[in-house]
Amino acid sequence: MKRDFINPPTLSKPTGYSHVADVHAARCIHVSGQVALNAAGELVGKGDLVAQAEQVYANLTEALRAVDASFADVVKVVTYVVGLSPESAAAIRTVRMRHLGEGPYPTSTMVGVNALVHPDFLIEIEVVAALPA
Repeated sequence: MKRDFINPPTLSKPTGYSHVADVHAARCIHVSGQVALNAAGELVGKGDLVAQAEQVYANLTEALRAVDASFADVVKVVTYVVGLSPESAAAIRTVRMRHLGEGPYPTSTMVGVNALVHPDFLIEIEVVAALPA
């Protein structure tokens, strides 16, 4: 399966993401937004965005593993953050880059929100992965 990650020179230079992912004939995997709940359904990191981000990425890793995928197969990441600020975005990117490695990087969107489904959730992340058909 061919995947091209494209950063047109007519757009700003991205840091840690790609502007375009062109996926040719693939099996498309959509992972629901993951929050900071462990396998027992317990909140991890109440009030701690970095701890919650770590748990969310651990959950995403497990969800991808369930379909024999990894972050290397991810083509799109959407991150929702309660009270997004430049400082919280930087903290999340630090966690994210440990999981994404050296690239190529997926397309990405980070959105600040007023609240998530539970008042203790500070972050939710969903991904789309592409695997050979």
